[in-house]
Parts: sequence; structure tokens; C-alpha cells
Amino acid sequence: MKINRATADDAEALSEILGEIEAYYGGQAVPGDLGQIRNALFGDHPVATVLLAREGAAVLGLASYSLLWPAAGADTSLFLKELFVIAGARRRGVARALMTALREEAAALGCSRIEWTADTDNPAALALYEALGVPQDDSKVFYRAAL
Repeated sequence: MKINRATADDAEALSEILGEIEAYYGGQAVPGDLGQIRNALFGDHPVATVLLAREGAAVLGLASYSLLWPAAGADTSLFLKELFVIAGARRRGVARALMTALREEAAALGCSRIEWTADTDNPAALALYEALGVPQDDSKVFYRAAL
């Protein structure tokens, strides 16, 4: 398995996996909009970076992140927005490998920490983070305002 940053050539694969993510969370298994993907990740002002886990040409999973500033003091943090492994590749260490790659990416970017949220009704994700030795942080409350 190899993990590397997605490029514009990966837009179609990203579109497909976004459809799988939607279905996983109870939506329609509709591929993501290629124009939105290309603009968000590879346009003039990218809003996120995606790491892809691959086995040969097959994409097994992704980790999508953005940088946040300021973190503590004037540090930067890496915010993991989405960690997802396709159904056929789960329980093979893909998520763990992506989390390791994120840690390396954050260190290389000079970040002081990695932050993320997890759905309380996703026991597999919660178990993974616990197995990684990352404790839950109850010092924050999550808010979401629809626009």
C-alpha cells in the first residue's frame, strides 16, 4: 500500500469515493461533482489536501485535511475533515496507515497538533482512535450553522 497526495489526475477517483462516503452516511451513492472537486482541491485557492491510500491503481481510502491557524499561540494545526476507507479494504490497516501519514504530514508542515471530530454513532472510528492512543477531548463543543 502506498499513500500520497491526490493530484488533479485523481479527480475521478475522488468523485467515486465521495459517492461512497455519502452512502456510508445515509445519503445517495452519487459521485461527487468533478468541477467542485477540481476547484476545491486543485484550483487557484485550494481549501483542502487529500492523501490517498492505494494498492496498485485502486484507491482504498482517503484522508482530507486543512490547516488551521492560529492553534495554541501562533502555531498551526492540521484539521482532519474526513478519514474514509472503502468497504472492501476495511480492517486491513488502511485507516491506521492514513493516520500515520497525517502525523508525518503535520510534522513536515510544522504543525503543533492534529485535530478532528468523530460521530458518536460510529463505533469503528471511535475504536480506531482509542487504539491509536488518542483520548477524546471533552473541552470543546461542536457547532454547525447551515448557510
